[in-house]
Amino acid sequence: MTAWVPSDALGRRVLCGTEYATVRYVGSVPPTAGIWLGVEWDDPQRGKHDGTYEGTQYFKCRHPRGGSFIRPNKANFGVDFLTAVKDRYGLNHQQDVQNGTENTLVFGKKTVEFVGMDSIAEQQRQLNQLVDISVRECAVSHAGQKEEISRTCANIRHINLSKNLMSCWDTVTDIASQVPNLETLNISENKMRFPSTSISVSSVFSKLKILALNQTEITWTEVLLCAPGWPALEELYLTSNNITVLERPDNVLQTLKLLDLSDNQLLDGNQLHLIAYLPRLEQLILRNTGVSSIHFPDTKFGCKTKMFPSLKRLVINDNKISQWSSINELDKLPSLRSLQCHNNPLMDTEKNPETLRQLIIAKISQLEVLNKSEILPAERKGAELDYRKIFGNDWLAAGGNWNPERNKPSEEFLAAHPRYASLCLKYGAPEEGELKGQQPLTLKNQLLTLTIKCPDNPEQKPVEKKLPESMTIQRVKGLLYRLLKIPGSELKLSYESSKLEGKEVELDNDLKPLQFYSIENGDCVLVRW
Repeated sequence: MTAWVPSDALGRRVLCGTEYATVRYVGSVPPTAGIWLGVEWDDPQRGKHDGTYEGTQYFKCRHPRGGSFIRPNKANFGVDFLTAVKDRYGLNHQQDVQNGTENTLVFGKKTVEFVGMDSIAEQQRQLNQLVDISVRECAVSHAGQKEEISRTCANIRHINLSKNLMSCWDTVTDIASQVPNLETLNISENKMRFPSTSISVSSVFSKLKILALNQTEITWTEVLLCAPGWPALEELYLTSNNITVLERPDNVLQTLKLLDLSDNQLLDGNQLHLIAYLPRLEQLILRNTGVSSIHFPDTKFGCKTKMFPSLKRLVINDNKISQWSSINELDKLPSLRSLQCHNNPLMDTEKNPETLRQLIIAKISQLEVLNKSEILPAERKGAELDYRKIFGNDWLAAGGNWNPERNKPSEEFLAAHPRYASLCLKYGAPEEGELKGQQPLTLKNQLLTLTIKCPDNPEQKPVEKKLPESMTIQRVKGLLYRLLKIPGSELKLSYESSKLEGKEVELDNDLKPLQFYSIENGDCVLVRW
């Protein structure tokens, strides 16, 4: 018996066992009999060739061994949305009538028990209660009968349709058009075709606030073509789409508050200038985007850029930033409060992470959270005072002077340390006594090697740590929390001097730095709780 092949099979997504593929050819393959499907596998290791058989090329593949021929009966072309919902939530009426099974459903926090589900009215009632639906990996390929979704699931607001068999954006629109209150939509991991020309604006996505299009192979141009249909969108996730170039949004995405472009290798940092005027953008996530530098050329140091006017949180982990000049540039952002910057070459310029943290804090004046850790006022003050002192000799060598009339540091110094002048205004220029013996360009000479002991808990072995002498007691407690998993509020700290054995000094002021207590190398910090 010949297997059924959909009339629109070409370009459709299919499932073969557990492997996903796209149909690239439908027809005969001489000398064999019958119909074959030529498919390009998502995992090229699954394939055998590039679409060529016996010297004839039937279709093309991106990978030289990414294609195969399979019989139609091996391909699963998927199910409609409502069938997937009923199967996932145990609401398949016919199946349950036959089996007479007992079922338990959870809607929000409410558990509903029922037997048999032999009542269509009862099934309808249960479906109508669904607000948040996940049909991830349920082989959804099409919307189904017109208006069936809106009649059956009237209260849906959130849909997870990730990793299914949808082949084009029209399918998404067909489903969404029947969900009038849709707020959240995840269609990640569906390789699909998107519109190549501007689409007519409709009310289909009028209430949509969150949209995830990760791993869908969408381009930024296609995003902008679809965007007029997302008038209320606040969060857009576009990770792993091979997006390399951006374009300036023109009267679209103006409501966007969060944009995630992680795992797209952008051509260069200048691409960011093209999205810099989204007026409400508060969070920009750029993990692993190949960015090597950041700059805002519209203004000089000490002034605020007009770019990214609302940006509060920036994530640039796992990139190629190697110069401190990019960190200096971030001080130009008028609203920046939170920065994540782990795993950049710049982070390797200082062996001590506390030193690195201090330098970044001193360079970005309005930062409140760095790498997910809050910057307390005492920590900021310590970092800025240290910065002013550490680079004091460089300041003098570059033409800095205690006499305001003769204070003319070079352009090179000001470019490398754009906040130095404002720190001198804030705290006064560093005094000559502070700079004696100062080693420029490093905080290493301020590190204390301390032994940390828990005298009341002998099973906790002593640990040796290198800590900056400017580190506050509160931050020491934060470090100990990570080591001991005991809240800082429960910790009582004191120290024993290596020179005065038996004499114990209580570290009783959380806002004071270690140097306030005259702690020296080789001293022992005692921890109790």
